[in-house]
Amino acid sequence: MKIGQLGLICTFLALAIACGGSGTGSNGGGGGGSTPPDATVTIASTSKGPFSVEMSTSFQPAEWDYQFFYLNPTATTTLGNLAPHHVRLQGVSQAVPQTTVSTWDFTMLDAVTQPVLGVGDQSPEFQIAAGPAFMYDGNHNFLDPSYQQFASYAQDLVKYYNVPGGFTAADGQHASPSGTRITWWGIYNEPNFNNLTSTQYTHLYNGVVPALQAVDPSLKYAAVELGDYIGLANQFLPAFVSGVTAPVDVLATHFYSTCHQTDTDSTLFATVPGFAMEVRAIYAQLNTNPALAAVPVWVTENNVNADYAIANGMSMCIPQQKFVADPRGSSAFFAAWRPYVFSQLGSAGAQALYHWDFGADKQYGEVDYSTGAPQLSYWVDYWLGKTFPPDAGWQVLQLMSSNVAELETLAVRNTDQSVVVMVANHAVDRSTDNDGTGVSKTVAVDVSALGTFSSASLVTIDLNTNPANGPAAKSVTVAPQITIDLNGYSVSFLTLQP
Repeated sequence: MKIGQLGLICTFLALAIACGGSGTGSNGGGGGGSTPPDATVTIASTSKGPFSVEMSTSFQPAEWDYQFFYLNPTATTTLGNLAPHHVRLQGVSQAVPQTTVSTWDFTMLDAVTQPVLGVGDQSPEFQIAAGPAFMYDGNHNFLDPSYQQFASYAQDLVKYYNVPGGFTAADGQHASPSGTRITWWGIYNEPNFNNLTSTQYTHLYNGVVPALQAVDPSLKYAAVELGDYIGLANQFLPAFVSGVTAPVDVLATHFYSTCHQTDTDSTLFATVPGFAMEVRAIYAQLNTNPALAAVPVWVTENNVNADYAIANGMSMCIPQQKFVADPRGSSAFFAAWRPYVFSQLGSAGAQALYHWDFGADKQYGEVDYSTGAPQLSYWVDYWLGKTFPPDAGWQVLQLMSSNVAELETLAVRNTDQSVVVMVANHAVDRSTDNDGTGVSKTVAVDVSALGTFSSASLVTIDLNTNPANGPAAKSVTVAPQITIDLNGYSVSFLTLQP
């Protein structure tokens, strides 16, 4: 996504799926005693397959946000605590470093890139989102239909970060000050919204990747990065899947639930199963080419709402209306929505889920851009990543739930025989709610089939969670049936240790 001068069309899924379960009010949730639970979940000991989702986040270096680390010098610690995998960097507008045919300026780009290079796995995904402005006509179409000019620009970016001494241009020598290499490279952003047909994008990809390989043969590549919606995989991908000749290490896509702040909570929740449906469609397309059959799908942009303000303060998605920030990106709504997305996408086989984006406003940010203070969304992503670390040998367990319409339940077992049960409550109170409170639920989780455990802990994120400090894990009594109280829109992580 580009929140600025490149004019990206917003992406969202408009699904005619009934969310179900809109109630008439909160029931309070008793949590024990003689009060019967609102729902029961029974976890089986049998597995239905692996589960591994890397949690990550994103930055968009540009003139509107390149000062983030200047304003918040301790934000590298906050970012590092997320333990993000392959943080995504998407330099756009004035942070595209080639300013003319003969001049370069990495100031804005590196104001964000250099701090990120030292955080987490120190292996970001650098998305070459667009070329320099002089490569396009007035309608943002490439002037060079062979894309060789763009490929040369991309080569110089790789030289800057990965080759000792960088590269030489007409205005002098340019080399990354840190010397930290970048292995992962994304080849263009949302071509379907940036004037490239699938055939054109395939031509671009097949030209750029070999050019980068000639500079550094150890690189890995994220392809396509669609602005996705239901059915797009089956429209855009066939030409790419059948025509790509260059290596593809990841097929990436982007999902947002809406581009209209006035859409109801029910509408947004109803889009989530469609995300999983589209991931499965992407895999089906990849499987038509044996060379791509093992390529994983990453969701490299994800958030509640894709809208933003254009120059006059109007909505990009509805230009006749003033832009209104959607608070659901950092309210209790997010505590139900993102875990629901995480579970659905992971079960569909997606192997990475990226927040868009790290330092921003209430709609987008995990932390506040000006202060660096964590928002509720930060803690949701933090606990998802901490509770389900990737490549840990997780196996999804079979389960039965009495309320699949309003509760998303994910149960996984690790190789050390520990078990995590996540329950996300996305029960909507009224059908007209927009950033409502949801409906409280008491859920009885039956773990009697899983064997013996020595200890158990519970983490819950809801409207009462303090964004400054986040939730705290609490010990719970190990029992065959454990009750979880969910206060409106919320998520709980129950961890059982053998």
